[in-house]
Amino acid sequence: MSLTAGIVGLPNVGKSTLFNAITKKNILAANYPFATIDPNVGVVVVPDERLDYLNDLYKPKSLVPTTFEFTDIAGLVKGASNGEGLGNKFLSHIREVDAICEVVRCFENGDIIHVENDVDPIRDIEIIEVELILADLEVVENRFNKIGKKASLSKDKEVQKEAAILTKLKETLEQNIPIRRIELTDEEKLYIKPFNLLTSKPIIYVTNVSEDDLLMGDNKYIEVVKEYAKKDNAEVVTICAKVESDLCDMSKEEKNTFLSELGVSESGIDTLIKASYTLLGLKTFFTAGEDECRAWTFKNGMKAPQCAGIIHTDFERGFIKAEIMSYEDLKAQGSEKAVKEAGRMRLEGKEYIMQDGDICYFRFNV
Repeated sequence: MSLTAGIVGLPNVGKSTLFNAITKKNILAANYPFATIDPNVGVVVVPDERLDYLNDLYKPKSLVPTTFEFTDIAGLVKGASNGEGLGNKFLSHIREVDAICEVVRCFENGDIIHVENDVDPIRDIEIIEVELILADLEVVENRFNKIGKKASLSKDKEVQKEAAILTKLKETLEQNIPIRRIELTDEEKLYIKPFNLLTSKPIIYVTNVSEDDLLMGDNKYIEVVKEYAKKDNAEVVTICAKVESDLCDMSKEEKNTFLSELGVSESGIDTLIKASYTLLGLKTFFTAGEDECRAWTFKNGMKAPQCAGIIHTDFERGFIKAEIMSYEDLKAQGSEKAVKEAGRMRLEGKEYIMQDGDICYFRFNV
């Protein structure tokens, strides 16, 4: 699936350090604004212990995990919607992503300049929120100005319907409310999709803390961000970008030991990848055998033929049936043969809605 999450935030909040760690690439990370001018896209492996189990069970010649894209977008500043700090360019990059991971600075460090001169996570969040709202308002007003008069004079129901939706969006944005916080009908969602409104995108807040705060589990800013995030029904993931950067250079054993000393079961990056994957409604099915065990990404709600088409278009075109067992059944029974003997292997047709963790063999004829 070609969905991607954009990492955004004010300058010097730790975005590029985090992105470097996520992708293990050496993207420019400097302690001054605009170190990153063009967005950088990194492909990351989605951690999944189920694939590890399949690898141990089948011992395949090839093991292929599923992947996910993150885009590092240069720091926004106050006035971005008016072009400040190369803002228009940055806003256009945000339009191209499907979800937003907003990094919020929750650490004190006199050596790293804050663009607003002090640490205040809610102020920082609101600066970005206002800029995105203003950018969306411009899009909505431009469209409304084109059809508003026509809607008032015309008896065309479609034009009137469009004007009503635009009015709803305009009134929402004028109250400094992001579009994602209001209820929209399926028809309204379909209508606004081509506008690619920034504030309609789902969001995760990433609180970047110091190494000491991560170790002590005590940071006064995190709870404040969590309370704010409730407005968006959004998840908050806490990371220390510096620690994540250090983890990249460690072996698997060293990494596990270090995380154990910190008192956490997985890295902040793994948590963020999983949270972003879930935020976009993405799930995983598997194909498994002696030649290859592979994880495949699909969108929640997709039917079996569509998922077969992710592997190859011929599979969807000539779809007959899907032979499916769940990961849970395989793990419980211990082998594919045992799953069959227990009557837990099943044949599903064209209307079957694929479930997360399904292990599939597609029957097709072209």
